[in-house]
Amino acid sequence: MRLGLDGRVALITGAASGIGAQTARVLAAEGARLGLIDRDTGELERLVKELREEPGAEVKGVTADLSGAEGVSDAVTAALAYFDGAVDVLVNNVGQCKARNFDEISDAEWLATFETNFMSAVRTVRLVLPRMRARGMGSIINNASDMARQPEAGPADYQVSKVALLSLTKSLALAEGPAIRVNAVAPGPIWTPLWTRPGGFAETLGDVHERDAKAAVEHEMSKRQLPLGRMGRPDEVANVITFLASAASSYVTGSIWGVDGGSIRGLL
Repeated sequence: MRLGLDGRVALITGAASGIGAQTARVLAAEGARLGLIDRDTGELERLVKELREEPGAEVKGVTADLSGAEGVSDAVTAALAYFDGAVDVLVNNVGQCKARNFDEISDAEWLATFETNFMSAVRTVRLVLPRMRARGMGSIINNASDMARQPEAGPADYQVSKVALLSLTKSLALAEGPAIRVNAVAPGPIWTPLWTRPGGFAETLGDVHERDAKAAVEHEMSKRQLPLGRMGRPDEVANVITFLASAASSYVTGSIWGVDGGSIRGLL
């Protein structure tokens, strides 16, 4: 499907792996020009090299830590400068999650989670909005979580940061319409490096459940009772993000799109 994204400039945070990398691939296949931001230099360089092998691809990679204001400012400014200030699509994808009980989360860890998962989006939107307003158009997609809509026992800091992201989505949609659309995806469990990397969610989940990572993940999935019976793939989220980025979703704003295998049980 061609979604009318040829030549559009899309900025993606947390772009080097998982949902961010797959979103970059799908947007590139639709003809978008890409500004990719991530702190993992090696993975980011590999992705940029891969995407540039396609004829006509235009990709700018920026290495940055988005857990602080300076990192966000420097990275977004560099990406925008590469495209002469143009930006049509923003995907706020960067995030972190560690499995831990409420009593184990210090004040500093609460704040660190919010800096990465929420404030990075606030700061990125703040820099991008003036450009979108000047162009009279734009689409912002925030990557939240199904646990923002249907909380589990933990991890509390992750869930609450994603609730804030959903509230921000609704607020911005009201403030910036009709020219700029703002939506969110709320993925369920998606098998990405956030789970699989050393010290990632699977490993820390094992610590919480006092079993190895694989057994801990299987235990967690059995509790979820997902109707589709499996974890999701990054491309399944990336396809929805790309739809929301495009004019095919021109009457969609302020919405939360569950890509969750049926994890949300609510009627609405």
